[in-house]
Amino acid sequence: MIRSIDFHSALRFALLAILVSSLVGAESGSWNQFRGPNGSGVAPGCKPPVKLDGNLTWKIPVPPGLSAPVVFGDRIFLTAVEGERLVTLAYDKSTGKLAWRQAAPESKTEKVHKANSLATPTPFADKDRVYVYFGSYGLLCYDHQGREQWKKPISAAGNMYGTATSPIGHGDKLILVLDNDANLPNSRVSRSKVVALNKANGDLVWETPRPLQRSSWSTPMLWKYEGGEDLVIFGNGRVYGYHSETGAEKWSVTGFSREAITSPVAGSGHLFVVSAQGGTPDEDFDPEPFWKAILQFDNDGDQRVAHGEMTEHFTFPFRPELPPGHPGFGLPMPTDPARRKQRQNGLFHSVDKNKDGFWTRDEFVAHTTTRRGNPILKAIRPGGQGDVTDSHVTWQLRKSIPEIPSPLFYQGRLYLVRNGGVLAAVDAAKGELLYRKRLGGSGMYSASPVVANDHLYLASDQGLVSVVKTGDYELVHQHDLKEAVLVTPALDATTIYIRSRKHLWAFRTKN
Repeated sequence: MIRSIDFHSALRFALLAILVSSLVGAESGSWNQFRGPNGSGVAPGCKPPVKLDGNLTWKIPVPPGLSAPVVFGDRIFLTAVEGERLVTLAYDKSTGKLAWRQAAPESKTEKVHKANSLATPTPFADKDRVYVYFGSYGLLCYDHQGREQWKKPISAAGNMYGTATSPIGHGDKLILVLDNDANLPNSRVSRSKVVALNKANGDLVWETPRPLQRSSWSTPMLWKYEGGEDLVIFGNGRVYGYHSETGAEKWSVTGFSREAITSPVAGSGHLFVVSAQGGTPDEDFDPEPFWKAILQFDNDGDQRVAHGEMTEHFTFPFRPELPPGHPGFGLPMPTDPARRKQRQNGLFHSVDKNKDGFWTRDEFVAHTTTRRGNPILKAIRPGGQGDVTDSHVTWQLRKSIPEIPSPLFYQGRLYLVRNGGVLAAVDAAKGELLYRKRLGGSGMYSASPVVANDHLYLASDQGLVSVVKTGDYELVHQHDLKEAVLVTPALDATTIYIRSRKHLWAFRTKN
């Protein structure tokens, strides 16, 4: 006997089907992970305000942290540090009101650089759950009402800056890179690995060792191309492609610097990867700003730096535009005074080649030009097995390379923003530099660019937000938040969400 369905039951079923399908569709297109859909920084179909002035919908205080906000459904998720607790926070995106707060179990905190945070990895959200990663604890999973679903303690990885990589999703799996400076027991290879976990319960699905990799801070991405899909992980000196379902290593490309911070992006049939160690600028390297930064320690004005002139903040400069003592000024030093002095002595003697107790300009320049990073942008074609550096790199560029912000691909162009507020556009097919323009915001840029409705949004560490048209350069609008911005903004249909040092801001297009 065929059972008939009344009109109201059918209507309820249809509405439920629409809701489920919209949530599934939203997962692939929503800003549910670091840099939005597949880490691209692109928000298709979204129209946040081009001018932020007059469009502030709400502004709320948030605890310290460097995780970027993610958006799913009517919720915004981020992580933070409250006192000595690591917390996950959910907010109503319409009003900014706190929906729920959950604290991670207490654990031994990892050591992090002063410019980093204990809450830097960005959450990942899907239609059922939100997943957060703390380097000091491991993974935690909650449903959208804040109820804990599972947890998985993971030992903190050892590296000089602290954890920064974020989890991503792939089907029913959660993927996390666990690169590490520490070696395996009784071995000279590292503990580094990438793992895939079951989203529903946190069980291990597969694990792939990365024995030649050391610490990195990049978030992985999925590269879909004609005929295949690879899990792409950028590590120190090399980018790898893995089988997205099994984790088997497929290919790699070398020639990058030691510090893997940015995340790759894809477009025009290519993968684009950038690296710039320690803020080193272009291939036409100018050592003068770095030498002038060192001369700040020259107390007697003899244009040399004596061993006795090393102070607490003495280090090798990475970013000469910053003052000594700033967390980003130079090579990180231990906080313990005895260990810091030992490290400083070793650094001093490595440059003082004639052992006369002084750094001279010639010694410093010789050391800098032989030890500087390898700023580079590479365009990589899909396919191949093993090391494909010589066979699958279409072009490479050494100018206008960012240190922390990831590149953005949009409509055939790559957009790069680097310290000093320099925005560059590159022809993605040819590798030709189309323009380099100064945005007017000095200092560092840590937040990656994002794009919606043919407009780029760029935030400086000092809190200057610039809106630039895509295509030919046109600066449309600038807004000074007067508060540091170190994390990438999030976008939805009508809103840009910006996390500053102390607040979360929602700028929304008015109907």
